[in-house]
Amino acid sequence: MNGLVIRSTGSFATVRTDEGINLECRVRGLFRIKGIRSTNPIAVGDRVVLEIEETHTTIVDILPRENYLIRKSINLSKESHILAANIQQAFIVATLHSPRTSTGFIDRLLLTCEAYQIPVMILLNKIDLCDNPKDQAKIEELHAMYSPAEYEILHVSALTGEGIDTLKDKMRGKINLMSGHSGSGKSSLINKINPSLDLRTGDISKAHAKGQHTTTFAELFELFPGTWMIDTPGVKEFGMVDMEKSEIADYFPEIRLLSTQCKFNNCMHVNEPGCAVREMADSEMLHEQRYVSYLGMLESDELKKNW
Repeated sequence: MNGLVIRSTGSFATVRTDEGINLECRVRGLFRIKGIRSTNPIAVGDRVVLEIEETHTTIVDILPRENYLIRKSINLSKESHILAANIQQAFIVATLHSPRTSTGFIDRLLLTCEAYQIPVMILLNKIDLCDNPKDQAKIEELHAMYSPAEYEILHVSALTGEGIDTLKDKMRGKINLMSGHSGSGKSSLINKINPSLDLRTGDISKAHAKGQHTTTFAELFELFPGTWMIDTPGVKEFGMVDMEKSEIADYFPEIRLLSTQCKFNNCMHVNEPGCAVREMADSEMLHEQRYVSYLGMLESDELKKNW
């Protein structure tokens, strides 16, 4: 029997069978997916093969993945943690404050989605709190930063409902994923879309203006018939794995486009002569912060082990 993993805690997983029945399943041994060293061999969104016995059900195999979203593991004995698999669309939930989402964090998530060919959109949440001139200027800057890469930014509010109907339309008929900092409002947005789910939400720490973790494990919910949402634990940092230094430029769409005009095919866009990317950055035709983010990723210690 085959099924879809809707929750995974390591040694056990909840699987929705193709017949629509939820089963609590064991994970057989410590089998691993070929070529991936991760903390979790089974991820939410995986299609799996089940072996049903009288006293228990066991996951005995994982069907080939279309894609997966991966980040550097906080467990130093492993290299990576798979947030979810077989994602058809991802949403990065960002906020200007309470907590503040850095563009560096957004860029790393965008880069990973590009690398694993996952369509992605930015959700600027808590937009109801951004009615002052300073915040409006920041919002305009975000649009200026990401529009050249053709990333859509949707303004939403779990409190007022702004943008929720548009968000529902974009999610319809797909397996979606939300990721962002703790406190950015992922669970609140999901509750706004489908109040019957009644997901637990948390308060913002007054001491640090950061969210408290409310989602412990990634979980897959059916928002409405044929439309699914993967709610992931809040991520403080997003470490890159499985990437070569030479690949990074390909995962910045606007840099990838400009690089075709560079003098050298292997241009790294740092100090090479005839570099169209650097020329555009100098003339502000390429957004300065995106170029700075690219250079920062090139120097990341996370990539040096792959050089």
